[in-house]
Amino acid sequence: MPFALITQAGRADDKKTIRAAVTDALSDSAVTRLIVEPRVAERFAPTVAEENDTFLGQVVAALMATERLDVEVAYVSAEGTPATRRYRLPHGPAARQLAEHGTASPVPLIRDDAATVIFGSARHLGAEGAKLHGESYVDSERLFDGEVRSVLIEPTLEAPGLRAQVERWLLPGRWVAGRAVQTGGTNIVVEREGVVNERVLKRSTFYRHVTDLLLVRP
Repeated sequence: MPFALITQAGRADDKKTIRAAVTDALSDSAVTRLIVEPRVAERFAPTVAEENDTFLGQVVAALMATERLDVEVAYVSAEGTPATRRYRLPHGPAARQLAEHGTASPVPLIRDDAATVIFGSARHLGAEGAKLHGESYVDSERLFDGEVRSVLIEPTLEAPGLRAQVERWLLPGRWVAGRAVQTGGTNIVVEREGVVNERVLKRSTFYRHVTDLLLVRP
């Protein structure tokens, strides 16, 4: 199968550079699969796994933006990450073998209203360390109304596509599955793959994209 390799050359969230690399790879009409390979860390760091997943998300966001989700995606991370665990993917040499010879199948693609794709997790938090004030719904089911520590959002391998729970200091809330989670409030900031964007919002939504991702899986 004709494939192109997308390797990390700079920051994992360098949207402009990553989109240029994807565009260049797909200029060859024979390419039907992208192999996504984050940079190999020289030593272990707690953020490596999240950075790898961020890079994968940026590559897929580039495909989504150019309406090329007909292209298959394979993920070759040297380390285990939240995404490899969630989508039951190998890492290291086994991931390379699967990427080159495996078969792709559709999985839900979770993005937000800023066109950012997540594979590990996201959170709705209160700004500047304060409690999150507002309300959140998963589809039509209310998750909370009032003040909470945060809302944790995770993609799921199966339909409907995502799940969310209220995070509390002692007992977390129950998971609620759906196609979308929307939080509205006075002081929302969004964390994606462990990185918080400090911009304060009144509303944020994560939801299942209309087109699934063709992901190479065992």
